[in-house]
Amino acid sequence: MENVIVVGGGIIGLSSAYYLQQTGYRVTVLERSDFLDNCSYGNCGYICPSHFIPLATPGIVRQGLKWMFNAQSPFYVQPRFSRPLIDWGLKFIKSATREHVERSAAPLRDIALLSQREYEENWFTSPVFDVAYEHKGLLEIFQTAAAAEHAHHTVEKAQELGLDAVLLSYEELQAKEPHTKINGAGAIFFKCDAHLYPNRLMQALIAELRRRGVNLAAEEEVLRFETSNGAVRRVITARHAYTADAVVLASGAWSRDLAAQLDTRLPLMPGRGYSVTLEDAPYHVNHPAILVEGRAAITPMDGNKIRFGGTMEVTATSTPPRYNRVQGILNAVRRFFPEFDVAMPPEEKIWYGYRPCSADGLPYIGRIKKYRNVVVATGHSMLGLSLGAGTGRLVSELIAEKAPSIDLRPFAVERFER
Repeated sequence: MENVIVVGGGIIGLSSAYYLQQTGYRVTVLERSDFLDNCSYGNCGYICPSHFIPLATPGIVRQGLKWMFNAQSPFYVQPRFSRPLIDWGLKFIKSATREHVERSAAPLRDIALLSQREYEENWFTSPVFDVAYEHKGLLEIFQTAAAAEHAHHTVEKAQELGLDAVLLSYEELQAKEPHTKINGAGAIFFKCDAHLYPNRLMQALIAELRRRGVNLAAEEEVLRFETSNGAVRRVITARHAYTADAVVLASGAWSRDLAAQLDTRLPLMPGRGYSVTLEDAPYHVNHPAILVEGRAAITPMDGNKIRFGGTMEVTATSTPPRYNRVQGILNAVRRFFPEFDVAMPPEEKIWYGYRPCSADGLPYIGRIKKYRNVVVATGHSMLGLSLGAGTGRLVSELIAEKAPSIDLRPFAVERFER
């Protein structure tokens, strides 16, 4: 039995460990913190094949410049001199084309559907994973004529991709949410989507991995790698040296610097997001929803909870949080749901985390050139939870040198070096 060292204890790393252990490997997961509060916990819980449009889209750069000096804007790039940021930014701008969006749709659909099938057929058939999973669809609510036109084209593309999506009038939208008034012109209803409570998923996955004998090593930040003959032989932390037959680099927003130690350039930046979760709130919705012009999201969770989330703040992980962006999320919610008068919570009630954002909106999944026993799985941006199970399966297939379940060429780790 071979030793596989997984670097990173978020949903991607833990999912990789789940499948690797099933395949027969001896697995150790090294996590820089305590496994209890990474970016996989505070997201909006979407399992969303609907998200086949990458972050790098036409117009996002121009819009980002307009938002640069708005303290509550939903998309923000912190101006600073940073070679990795400049490199990432130039590649992002180059990728933000209609052609790139068109090329990305099928690969993002494929990995999302693979992941959803794995969750539903491999994970959630077991009582171990009691995670408040509901496959009841997602609403994408819009207010303006321009967004309505874009929604029309999005539905056409979704149906072309074989996804179950329909366009709703205002009356049809309001009928789906009879508990509260909605300020919207209409919505896309993605019947293909589902949602769950991320906290319960992560807790169940950690418990199951421990039960199966996976070594989950907390507070073990990787400092360096020992290599020889084209392979990583040991992974070094401050306290231990771990012998490795294979390594999975799944350390999220911290992956770029670790990849650099393996002579691999990974255009990737941290994208900070925020969320607020209310329990037993007076506000109720039936379906998770994306608020298009507000660039915010709402999810009913776990019976008595509702979560509001959003923003993409491209910044360093050392930058203090900007809590006024949370007010921007709550303002956006109230513009769409006027009865939702949610007060700004105290800082200790606000969650934030760092999403790993690739330079073109597609994750990095695959082997690297220089070290034959290293697989990278990162760069999922806001889709880590949605793509977690599928990515874990793909990682195990790569390590076992089996044919992957989907075409991995669009996700090649060193695709920008071509």
